Amino acid sequence: MSYPIRGALALVVVLSSVLSGCGGGGGRTGTPVLGGSSGSSGSSGSSGSSGSSGSSGSSSSNGPAGPSASFAQQCAATNTLAASNLRNSTLDTEKKWLRAYFDEAYLWRDQVPGVDPGWSGYSGSDAYVAMDNYFEALKTTQLTDSGARRDRFSFTYPTDKWKALSENAVEAGYGIEWKLTSATPPRLIRIAYVEPGSPADLAGLVRGDQLISVDGTSADANDDAGVDTLNAALFPAAANAPHSFVFTRANGTTVTKSLTSASVTKTPVPIARVVTTPLGTRAGYMLFNDHVAPAEGQLITAMQGFQAQGVHELVLDLRYNGGGYLYIASELATMIAGTTRTAGQAFETLQFSAKRSSENEATPFFDTSCILVNGNCTQSQPLPALNLTRVYVLAQSGTCSASEAVINGLRGVGVDVVLVGGKTCGKPYGFTAKDNCGISYFPIEFAGVNAQGFGDYADGFEPSLSGTAGTRFVKGCSVADDTGHALGDPAEAMLASALGHVDSGSCPVLPGAAAAMRAKSAATGEGGVALVLKRNPARNNRIWLPR
Repeated sequence: MSYPIRGALALVVVLSSVLSGCGGGGGRTGTPVLGGSSGSSGSSGSSGSSGSSGSSGSSSSNGPAGPSASFAQQCAATNTLAASNLRNSTLDTEKKWLRAYFDEAYLWRDQVPGVDPGWSGYSGSDAYVAMDNYFEALKTTQLTDSGARRDRFSFTYPTDKWKALSENAVEAGYGIEWKLTSATPPRLIRIAYVEPGSPADLAGLVRGDQLISVDGTSADANDDAGVDTLNAALFPAAANAPHSFVFTRANGTTVTKSLTSASVTKTPVPIARVVTTPLGTRAGYMLFNDHVAPAEGQLITAMQGFQAQGVHELVLDLRYNGGGYLYIASELATMIAGTTRTAGQAFETLQFSAKRSSENEATPFFDTSCILVNGNCTQSQPLPALNLTRVYVLAQSGTCSASEAVINGLRGVGVDVVLVGGKTCGKPYGFTAKDNCGISYFPIEFAGVNAQGFGDYADGFEPSLSGTAGTRFVKGCSVADDTGHALGDPAEAMLASALGHVDSGSCPVLPGAAAAMRAKSAATGEGGVALVLKRNPARNNRIWLPR
């Protein structure tokens, strides 16, 4: 069975389509898609909608039929994701549960479009596809100031796959993060990051390799069959799927590799080292890719190392970090700022719908560890702290949700955040995972604000030469993601800019190609190009787990 993976994973190359946003929402059903703009249905094979197809003028069939609890875990006979002993009901009952849950949990519950749950697009033998289509149709159609869909992030995901990713950092693939440079040919699809020890790493693929073809199909294919071939290869739904790839490298070499997808265990903090600025100042550099449970111990170890080495400057690389558990974001912020500055302050206050206003709750700056096992904290130890008044954050459109909460939370207690890179994805919202019949649902449930009450960055944080407190514009340097250099290399454009800023207090003049990338970045506000990092939507999130 294939699973709809929307928005964040959509490579958006179907004929006249445009680039989607960095979160969930929009796209076709089936496999991860090369098609569909954010908030629209995608390429051929899609039966989904965003509140238009299947709309009904009557509200009688659209509102909740009762509390969600009265329909919970009553599953359709065709729902193979549900436990066999629960498959004793109908798809209609599952839809009644979902509509009721939206009314109870959704942040924009008053903006749910009126749709007919009996429409054919929300039916059929594939229960997951039907339920995902219905879920998409219930999302608000409200737009941000820039014209983007406000809810381009809510998503669904098979519960077993969600648990594997969030609790154990495991997902099917090759260990590649893909970077799409353009929606139209030449698309310049490159490898942005290779997971250590993954099939891609073992095959010798490296950051910057540019995709030429997959299974004989050009990376610039525009026909439906070609797009489907690319989807199947770039985003395998399961392990043990073999595909043939052709890449070119910066030196002109052509590389052909056969890769078989595997269950890849991610390393959330793959790099933590001390680097040196041009004038000799020592600074910690840490690449942090996922706010998943295994990240906590790795973050603590990295910070202990920096603390032991007397680091007083930190470059936190979040360019590929789409978020995850909010408590990990809070712990990271505390380890950066220290307990004196953060004591008694809210890292992020969660604001629910008016119906749930009594649940509004402040997430503190946690100063002790959790070490999550089976959904429960198992260790409570004091966290190390660098006690910094300034931090450099490397970010771009792949920086999302809980990663943005780190930026916002630190700014809220007066830490000088210097943003280097491009505009972040713009997701000041979050959710909790809610399972029903083997499907985890993630409708946006709350908005987050910092200790100063700011959370209005639905169009992303953006680096600005001066920056303005209480706005989404953050002091920093606009610099493109430099795939020509390895991550952590002091010569890589984003890191080089941060290190130069440490010395001078201003954005440095970069040599040659790096300077050209900065100029292009300043024109687009997106790290040099309309970059969209392609990843599982379960990794673009802010998950609230009460501690």
